[in-house]
Amino acid sequence: MSTQAETKQFQAETRKVLDIVINSLYTERDIFVRELVSNASDALEKFRHLSLTEQPEFDAHVPLEINLDCDDKKHTLTITDTGVGMTAEELEENLGTIAHSGSGKFVEELAEAAKKDVSLIGQFGVGFYSAFMAAKTVTVQTRSWDGSNGHEWHSDGNGSYTISPCDGLHRGTKIIIELKDDAEEYGQKFTLERIIKQYSTFIPFPVKVEGNKVNTVEAIWSRSKSEITDEEYSEFYKFVGNAYDEPTFRLHFAADAPLAINALLFVPKDNFENLGMGRMDPGVNLYCQKVLIDQHSKSILPEWLRFIKGVVDSEDLPLNISRQSLQDNALVMKLRKVITKRFLKYMTEEAKKDSEKYLTFWKTFGIFIKEGVTSDFEYQKELAPLLRFESSATEAGSMTSLQEYVDRMAEGQEEIYYINGPSRGAIENGPYVEMFKKRDIEILYTLEPIDDFVLSHLGEFDGKKLLSADRADLRLPESTEKDEQAQDDASGEEKLAEAVQTSLCKWMKEILGEKVKEVKSSTRLVDSPAMIVNADGYMTSSMERILAAQGKSGQDNPMAMSGKKEMEINPANSLIKKMADLRTKDQDFAKDVAEQIYDNAMIQAGLLVDPQEMVNRNYRILERMSA
Repeated sequence: MSTQAETKQFQAETRKVLDIVINSLYTERDIFVRELVSNASDALEKFRHLSLTEQPEFDAHVPLEINLDCDDKKHTLTITDTGVGMTAEELEENLGTIAHSGSGKFVEELAEAAKKDVSLIGQFGVGFYSAFMAAKTVTVQTRSWDGSNGHEWHSDGNGSYTISPCDGLHRGTKIIIELKDDAEEYGQKFTLERIIKQYSTFIPFPVKVEGNKVNTVEAIWSRSKSEITDEEYSEFYKFVGNAYDEPTFRLHFAADAPLAINALLFVPKDNFENLGMGRMDPGVNLYCQKVLIDQHSKSILPEWLRFIKGVVDSEDLPLNISRQSLQDNALVMKLRKVITKRFLKYMTEEAKKDSEKYLTFWKTFGIFIKEGVTSDFEYQKELAPLLRFESSATEAGSMTSLQEYVDRMAEGQEEIYYINGPSRGAIENGPYVEMFKKRDIEILYTLEPIDDFVLSHLGEFDGKKLLSADRADLRLPESTEKDEQAQDDASGEEKLAEAVQTSLCKWMKEILGEKVKEVKSSTRLVDSPAMIVNADGYMTSSMERILAAQGKSGQDNPMAMSGKKEMEINPANSLIKKMADLRTKDQDFAKDVAEQIYDNAMIQAGLLVDPQEMVNRNYRILERMSA
């Protein structure tokens, strides 16, 4: 090597950047390897494009690859590429200055970001300088593709650098890093292999550590779908998802507008949260031009899609100082919206194409769709068609969509009805569906406590309001004269006279006191003597059960509507008619019967009663019956 070395000072802003890198960014050092390998890949890509037009002759036989070599005794790391290389002028321009407009603001924002998130270094265009996170000194030996003389750049990062001629170089760039005492792990082969596999697996050129190729998995998302076999998709899923099974669904798509996107997403077979393995981390990795930017990204999909595995690659991602973080970036938010809507559209199409396969997905991952409806208003419209419930029109175990329900609605019906219960049998034997059965009106069965939250958050579907059958203000579609006789026909008896009904309701309200807001005659009951309905249109009995289980009922939570329930009685039911007669003959006994009817109705609504009081009352009633 020639001794004609020239010493120069770093540009002022460059010195400040080096100071930030060296003195502020002490963690996440792995990032510097990613950045140098990414730079090497860029140099190779430039040469590949250039060779298509210029047909350079110098070192034309040299393969395009990146080599990492380490010496754990001398504590050095060398990264070599066979890309375009640099001239002396390019060395000074690229490594001695920060070629950004508004450099002062650039430095200020980098310093602020360094305090918050060290992993952002790669997004601020300071990739080469990140070497000083681990380096005592950095030496760059490079020779341009045009065959001009090679040069060496050397610095310890303390304000100056030297550039000198360097003989005997091949095309490309070699970066020799003398490692700091506390960074000697980067002089070890297994450390470098781990970093390459994490961040640079999909670099489009061979990346070798000590002569062995490390990036053996291809970035198949960048290929045409027609060129990829099912086996390749399966192997890629197992790699990126750290899985052993086969995916249930896969979505592979590319888009140019509004952003350049390549995405490959998979739905696994198992829900590990259901298996008791804790809350899952997001399973989609974010790449920019095949370089990992954000592993298990929380930015690229909503949290309720955390079960999805795969990759998203966008060359439009902003990796410069003009953006402070992925989470705050408008383009990333746009990317998130595009991918989320595309996935939900895909799942809607798959549900129509193969309903049985979708039902398998729903039983495993439906809870995440429900979570999305209750927590993310932005996507409710797209999520609603994916919901599935049993209903009075389906066989046990079969499910229907909201759209299928609407398609079956009779003329004149303007609402979608649902009712919650612990099981299908409990619902069908309960009081809330009696008139629905009699009038042949379909009702959805919400068998999970969260379902009522889901449907109340959704509010409506296809312009039809979603209404719980335990609402006090529920009014079924306008009935016919035949329907008016349903109650009388079911019991075989006439109703109590209107005056008797009014008097009985008033008396029962006095007996029950603050337990109910009102007692009134029912237009919905057919067989059962009574039922509890909710005076508030939002709070259903199942929702109250959840809040009570969480210790949020009563005064702790105004949404828990205890004290705002109504009881409806069936004026055609024989027990109600006997109680009406009994209250004039034995009021104490009638009082016990009234309270027992209330407790039974509360139990059918899934709500709590005082068990000891009910047991004692039962014994009193049994004694009277046996007397």
